[in-house]
Amino acid sequence: MGNYTFTCADGVDIPVIVESRRGARNITIRPKTTGVHEIHISKPFLVSESRAIKFLESKRKWVNTIFARAPKKCTICNGDEIEFLDRRVRLVHCPNMRSNELKMNDNGTWTMLVGGGVDMFERRVRDVIKAELLKSIKEIIRATPREFWPTRIALRDTTTRWGSCSSTGTMSFSWRLAFAPVPVMRYVVIHELSHKKHMDHSPAFWRQVAELYGFGVERAKRWLAQNGASLHQYF
Repeated sequence: MGNYTFTCADGVDIPVIVESRRGARNITIRPKTTGVHEIHISKPFLVSESRAIKFLESKRKWVNTIFARAPKKCTICNGDEIEFLDRRVRLVHCPNMRSNELKMNDNGTWTMLVGGGVDMFERRVRDVIKAELLKSIKEIIRATPREFWPTRIALRDTTTRWGSCSSTGTMSFSWRLAFAPVPVMRYVVIHELSHKKHMDHSPAFWRQVAELYGFGVERAKRWLAQNGASLHQYF
């Protein structure tokens, strides 16, 4: 497998990954616009990589359009304000602090004091956000009947799934749900909790989701479908 890049119209180089798949009959292009931007090409074994790249070039206009519409990554710096868990939080770098602190000010605004060196700034902000999200998820779970509670909770950085529930009762959630409105984040949690009774997406499962969530479940579901890609704008 060779190393290829696709240069977009704005000059950004996107890594291209070419894979041969058993049973594939055609060349398939899958641009990845969440998380790390990549282009995945699947091809039959007898099709050369050069032919697959040539096919990609023939679709240049389409690929450029997809990446032009993709959410742009935002870097964060000292003094910036970001929103997560329905809070607007000002980030303040305090290099002499050994730990981090998220606090509500007297006027109702929020400040995150971020310790450590500047090279650790983004990672420490991310750690605080993850910790706050985990607390919120646990609060939502505790408000449901115990029969729906998971055996374990994990936070991951997934690009295709917001949550999952294993047959053993372990539930995983994308930590980027912290950037969604809280009712939307709650919908994902309730969705996975409902899998404790229904490990499918049958009508009975969706009735369970609606029963646990209450009013507004369809609005939350629709918001995530329409705006989910925007949750990957940071980091």
